[in-house]
Amino acid sequence: MDDVSVHGAPVLEETFYILSKKNTVYRVKLTEKGLSLQKESNGSTKIEIIRINDIVGCRCLRSKRRSAGSCACHPNAIRRNNLRVVDENSSEQDEKDISAYLYIYAYVLKKNRVKSGQKRERMTITLRFRSFDKYDDNMREAQKWRLAVKCLIKNKAIPRGILTSEDSQVTAQSFSHLEERKLLVLLNPKSGPGKAREIFQQRVVPMLAEAEVCFDLHVTKHANYARDFVCTKNIYQWRGLVVVGGDGIMFEVINGLFEREDWQKAVKELPIGVIPCGSGNGLAKAISYAVGEPYDQNPVLISTLSVIKCRCTPMDLVRVETKSQFLFSFLSVGWGLLSDIDIESERLRAIGGQRFTVWSVARLIGLRTYRGRLWYLPVAGCKVQSPQNYVSGLTRSVSHCAETGNKPPDIFPPSSYTPVHPSRSYHDSIDVHYRPLQGGYCDEDAATDSLSLENSLVHTLEDSGDGVESGRPRLDSYYSAASRHSAYFSTAGSEYRSLADNGSYMGVQGGGDIQPRRLNSSVRMYGPPSQLPALTQPVPDHWSSIEGDFVLVHASYQSHLGSDCLFAPNSKLADGVIWLLVIRAGISRSQLLQFLLGLSSGTHLLVPQAEMIPVTAFRLEPETSGGHITVDGEAVDYGPIQAEIMPNLANIMSM
Repeated sequence: MDDVSVHGAPVLEETFYILSKKNTVYRVKLTEKGLSLQKESNGSTKIEIIRINDIVGCRCLRSKRRSAGSCACHPNAIRRNNLRVVDENSSEQDEKDISAYLYIYAYVLKKNRVKSGQKRERMTITLRFRSFDKYDDNMREAQKWRLAVKCLIKNKAIPRGILTSEDSQVTAQSFSHLEERKLLVLLNPKSGPGKAREIFQQRVVPMLAEAEVCFDLHVTKHANYARDFVCTKNIYQWRGLVVVGGDGIMFEVINGLFEREDWQKAVKELPIGVIPCGSGNGLAKAISYAVGEPYDQNPVLISTLSVIKCRCTPMDLVRVETKSQFLFSFLSVGWGLLSDIDIESERLRAIGGQRFTVWSVARLIGLRTYRGRLWYLPVAGCKVQSPQNYVSGLTRSVSHCAETGNKPPDIFPPSSYTPVHPSRSYHDSIDVHYRPLQGGYCDEDAATDSLSLENSLVHTLEDSGDGVESGRPRLDSYYSAASRHSAYFSTAGSEYRSLADNGSYMGVQGGGDIQPRRLNSSVRMYGPPSQLPALTQPVPDHWSSIEGDFVLVHASYQSHLGSDCLFAPNSKLADGVIWLLVIRAGISRSQLLQFLLGLSSGTHLLVPQAEMIPVTAFRLEPETSGGHITVDGEAVDYGPIQAEIMPNLANIMSM
C-alpha cells in the first residue's frame, strides 16, 4: 500500500526513534485517512500505512511499579523484558518513570503465509512520549493523540483547539462527546457445542475492551428467553443488540422485535450484530462474505470487528405464513433433504457443525422423496440458471478466490451463480489467546504486528540518577510491546454478572425476570402487511408452478446457510430476492452426493437436476407427511406455507 491513501493535511505528526538504532528515525503522521509510519534508516525510506478503518481503539497507559530488587533507574531498562503498564490512574503506577504510553490497537489485512488468501492480524503500535521532564506534560501529548484517533475512528469532528491546548484538564473533558450508549449482548450458552460463554469471555471481551465498547450481558435461561426479552424490555437504552450464539437466537431476536407495537422504531434504531458460536452460523458468514472479509481464518475476530465498527447495513427479511402463525425469517425456508438433516441432526449437537456432515450421509443412504406443489413469483427479467452456461466462469471464479481469499467480483448476471473456494467450518478458526500485557522488546524488522517508538535521542540522554531525564528540550519517540501479549482491560461501565437458575443456566436480568413462554400462549405479531392472498386462497394466475415428487425445496435470502455452505453465491444482504432451489425426484445418489459436496464451494449448482430460481414470493403445499419444514433452521408446522420478501426491513452491523 502506498502513502497516497493517507495523503492530506496531518492532524498530528511527530518524529520518533528506536534507541537501539542510532540512525533509525520514524516520522509518524496521523491524517483523516490513517496512520503513516515513515521509517528512515541509513539513507533508505520505508513507509507503512495503517488505515483508520483498521484501528479499533487506543489507550493511554503508564509503566507499572517494579518489584523490589529490580533496577529501574537506567533509561534503557524500559526496553527490556520486564515492561509492565497499568492505567494512568492506577495505584501501581511507577512515579519515577515520566513516560506516557499510547497503545493503538489495529487489525490489518495481511497475506496468509500458510494458506492462500488473506487474514486480519492484530497489530499494536505503542508511542512512548517522554520529551518533557514531567509526566503530566507527556501524558497531555499522549491524550491529544488518543483524542484525535478516537474522533477519526468514530467519524467525529476533532476539536482542533484542544490539540494546541496546554491544559490537560481541557483535553480530558474533550472525550465526553465521544461517549456512547452501551450495547446489549444476548448470549445463548447452549448454542452449538456449548462454548459461547467461554468464547465471549476469552476472545470477544478483550477486543471490546481495546475499543472501549461498553455492554450489558444477558445470558439466556430457557427457550424464547431472548425473544421475550426484546419484546418486553426497554431496548432503547442500548445503541445496538449483539447476539452471541447461532442462528437460533437470531431467529428469536428478530421475531421478538416484531412482537412489539413499536416494531418500526425498534428495527430502525437497533442494529443487530452476531458473534458466531453455533453449529451453522450462516448469517455471520453471509455478512462477512458481502463485504469481502476473510471470515474463515478467524470467524469470531471478523464478527467482533463488525460489532465494534457497528456500521448499519440494511438487510432483507422474509415474511412467512403457516397454517397457524406468521413470522419473520432472516435466513431460509426449507422442505425435504436439507431440512431433514438440520432437524434430525439435533441429537448430535455436541459435535458442532460436523453433525450436518454425519447426518447428510445417513439421509443419503435412506433417501426420501416428498410429493407436493410449489408456486412462485419469479423476479422480473431473471431466468432459471442453466448449469452448463457457467462452467467456464466457475474456473475463473475459483482461481480468483484461491488467490485473494475474498468474495469474487460479480462476473455473472443476477440469474447466474459464482462459486468460491471451499469454506472451513467454525472449528477450524484460529485460536487467539489473550494474556496480560508483557514486556519484551521486539525489533521493528522482526515482526510487523508490533511497532514501538519513543520520542528521545540516544545521544541526548543524561541519567540524573533517579530515572528522570530532566532539563532537556522537547523531542520525539517510538516504543511498543509484541502484540501477541495483548493487554486485557475490563471495559469500564459494562454489566457482567450472573444469577443462578436451577443450576442449569446462568442469567442476568434487568428490570424483572423473564419467565418461560407457555406453549399454547397466543402471540400477536406486527410488521409490514402482506401483499399475498391468504394461505387458504388460490395464488394469482400469473404465478408459475411445479407439481410432483421432490427431494428438496429450499429458499434462501443469504449467500450462506452455514459457515461452510455457500448456497446462493450471488445473493446480497439487500437484493430483494429469494433464491429458490428445487431438486425433483429422479436424481441419482451419486449426483446428490455431488450436490452435497458442492455446497461448500457453490459448485452444487453444476448438478443438472439443481434448479435455482430467483423469486420474490412462493407458496408450498406438501401432499405427503413425515418430513420437516424449517424456517431459519427451526421446525414449524408441517403443511402449507408461503413467503414473501420484505426489502431492507432490518439493520445489521458490518464492517
